[in-house]
Amino acid sequence: MAPIRAIVFDMDGVLIDAKEWHYEALNRALGLLGHAISRYDHIATYDGLPTRKKLEMLSLERGLPRQLHAFINSLKQQYTLQIVHNECKPMFQHEFALSTLKADGLRLAVASNSVRASVELMMERASLTPYLDVILSNQDVEHAKPHPEIFQVAMRRLGVAPSETLVLEDNPHGIEAGRASGAHVMVVQRPEDVVYDRIVERIRAAETAGAVA
Repeated sequence: MAPIRAIVFDMDGVLIDAKEWHYEALNRALGLLGHAISRYDHIATYDGLPTRKKLEMLSLERGLPRQLHAFINSLKQQYTLQIVHNECKPMFQHEFALSTLKADGLRLAVASNSVRASVELMMERASLTPYLDVILSNQDVEHAKPHPEIFQVAMRRLGVAPSETLVLEDNPHGIEAGRASGAHVMVVQRPEDVVYDRIVERIRAAETAGAVA
């Protein structure tokens, strides 16, 4: 079987515990216009989707005027960046994992449904940027997850085949995208699960069995 040569990480829920930040920022923006998303709906339906997709769903399901999308999206991004500046901090286990994987000779990427400014800022605040060969946002592709395009672009830029790639994802949209790309997928529940030993164990399983989990 092909050896694993690259790892592509999702960001929110994998490297950064940002789900609540996105929920808070979007609801703050929506609240100015008399709209809101419940925490249950955010986790069950909207989690992992780009803001523009969430707003389109709100227009279809709840009558949110489409002419307000750009304004709400802009506000949401501003609020998100404010929260990131205040809350995003390095996690030792992630710095250790990525630096050691890099030293092992693996190529590393982040592929997120968030906008570029958020991705770059979170990676910088988490002190992970130096270990990444590729950083992709939803602005770098035409189709966001659950479409596999962002993982396909990441693999092309990393110069690896799907059989040589391990994707780390936590939510159904990202897991679907990772599997559709042909890569091996490691499903995690929360950022605390992303540790070097677990990643190496999943790499060995993929190389031994050649199975996509």
